[in-house]
Amino acid sequence: MRKVFMKKRINKVGQNPDLDTLLKDVISPKTYTKGSIIQGKVISVKPGEILVDIEGRAEGVISGRELKLKGKKLEKKAGDNVLAYVMKPENEEGQVELSIRRTGTALRWHELEQIRKEEKVIEVKVIEANTGGVIVEIEEGLRGFVPSSQLKNSRIYTDSTFFKKEDASKVVQSKLAELIDQKLEVKVMEIDKEKNKVILSEKYIFSDSDMAQRNLTLSNLKVGDELEGKVTGIAPFGLFVNASGLEGLVHLSEISWDKVVNPGDFYKIDDTVKVQVIGLSDNGKRVAYSIKRLIEDPWKNIVQNYKVGQVVEGEIKSIAQYGAFVKIENGLNGLIHISELSSKLVKDPTKLVKVGDKIKVKIISISNEDRHLGLSIKRVSTDKKDDKSTSEPETGESQMKDLDKLISA
Repeated sequence: MRKVFMKKRINKVGQNPDLDTLLKDVISPKTYTKGSIIQGKVISVKPGEILVDIEGRAEGVISGRELKLKGKKLEKKAGDNVLAYVMKPENEEGQVELSIRRTGTALRWHELEQIRKEEKVIEVKVIEANTGGVIVEIEEGLRGFVPSSQLKNSRIYTDSTFFKKEDASKVVQSKLAELIDQKLEVKVMEIDKEKNKVILSEKYIFSDSDMAQRNLTLSNLKVGDELEGKVTGIAPFGLFVNASGLEGLVHLSEISWDKVVNPGDFYKIDDTVKVQVIGLSDNGKRVAYSIKRLIEDPWKNIVQNYKVGQVVEGEIKSIAQYGAFVKIENGLNGLIHISELSSKLVKDPTKLVKVGDKIKVKIISISNEDRHLGLSIKRVSTDKKDDKSTSEPETGESQMKDLDKLISA
């Protein structure tokens, strides 16, 4: 009879929509096991005891030495969130006994995550420097990393005299080393507990006015938009530009239609530039700009004045292991491959040519697709030797003869 009665009751409940809704809203109180790390909200603070709402069958209680973390009492007030370790799921008074002392690393990670979410500024100390940035101590036993790109430009990217990548790396490394033992104010950008990794940024700390300007710019910004800004840093890999409160990078390849080896040859700190937004992600934390895309590419018009076989004069702009780059005129550059420097074997191009040298070259190829000229020095000399239309000997030493002398030296 009882079973039948219960069945009828269940059927009646199922036929009552209001009652069904109420039952769905009923949430069973949480239960906890020893060793769990849980979060609660402080209800009240008494001498030697804190009561915590943990949404369980009973309140949580933290008392005595369990209130301390690293030997210091943790100061909390009603309404504060607290992370605690479950010591006993239920004591004699029906409370869940908790401990702050035993939370250890879990508490530090939790608080760091809260700092990240609330975008709070914390102070850290630089303890090491490496090729990519600086390692900092957040607190005892917890370290973080500030990439060089997330440090203020004024610390490392104010020098525009980078002649070689090796020189640039030494300059940057030296400036990073100078930061050891200094304190930085930073924001937490990324946290990975499994890899024990914390990425921090000094660059994204803004004044109220700067933040207002940045947010205003971001609110309507899209890829393809044009902005005006100022150069705030010069790095071996490009220019940092702050445009309407939004800082981004103009990569080496986006500075000019000419080949760029040293960005400092084109712009200086505080120069005003117009840029186009070509990349925008992570709510403005990663912005890519271009300068050259707002300038008409001169290649197509200029290259029409040249043809394969033509001998022209150019200036050596940079030298690599595989040859030398030559500027013929603004917007027109070419490469003398190492095999085209001399009729003799060349192992080191710097023994033949120097940056700034004015030299005659022969155009041996034109690639519109790659915007590239193939050039040769040795073929200029060969043409002169094969030219039988002149009976008079050449005055002075030929260009090739000078180069061959240098090789033999």
